[in-house]
Amino acid sequence: MVNKFLFLGLLETRSDGVKMPLHEVIRNLKGYINFLKESDFILLEEKKRRRAPAEKQASHTSPKSHPTEMASKVEALKKVADSIAVCTSCRLSLGRINTVPGDGHPLTRVVFVGEAPGYHEDQQGLPFVGRAGKLLERLLAGIGLMRQEVFICNVMKCRPPENREPLPDEILACEPYLLKQIDILKPLVICALGRLATHILLRTNAGINTLRGRFFPYHGILLIPTLHPAALLRNPIQLPDVERDFKLLSAKLKEITGQNV
Repeated sequence: MVNKFLFLGLLETRSDGVKMPLHEVIRNLKGYINFLKESDFILLEEKKRRRAPAEKQASHTSPKSHPTEMASKVEALKKVADSIAVCTSCRLSLGRINTVPGDGHPLTRVVFVGEAPGYHEDQQGLPFVGRAGKLLERLLAGIGLMRQEVFICNVMKCRPPENREPLPDEILACEPYLLKQIDILKPLVICALGRLATHILLRTNAGINTLRGRFFPYHGILLIPTLHPAALLRNPIQLPDVERDFKLLSAKLKEITGQNV
């Protein structure tokens, strides 16, 4: 780069040593600026200045702040999903269209666990894709989260016939997959969605309305039960209760991390 003070000195003096009039200095300076523009120097510098704050912000907010850890978890979750895909440990494998291992961010701080896939989940191989899924996304948005930022799954990875409750031997066959996923994800909080998921995870028969909105230990992780979104579609009067539960979950994450969700 040409030293700007040396260049300005050259602008002010002619070859015969006589000082240039001001209007000639200005004209030559404009010519120099045009030269820099045509050579893309000024444009490149401006791009750098504009890009720097954006790059700083991206590095601060990017969810991929731990690429090695994320790659490791993605690979580990894929191995679990591959095992689920070929599982024949219980009778539910006979009637499934797709297995539904779960879906979400591998570096999530919260995992949502439902009971079992329904018709739409069985068709698509993804959890919570019907009306209940849309309501779950609305509840997440209420605490500043998107579906892509959490991990959503079910205790059962195959749909029970006619959406019946899973049988004890089916639960015993399937729950180890959930435990493997939780061990990989290592969330700060688990949210059990619905009565049956809560009963399975906490080994209790207490009513869901007695348990919801409270935190319980589960394999060293805090677990908060709440109502299943499908139950809210049938009985929307309880939606404010679940919204309060989600706010409790958000507050607990903030308490643990010292950051807003």
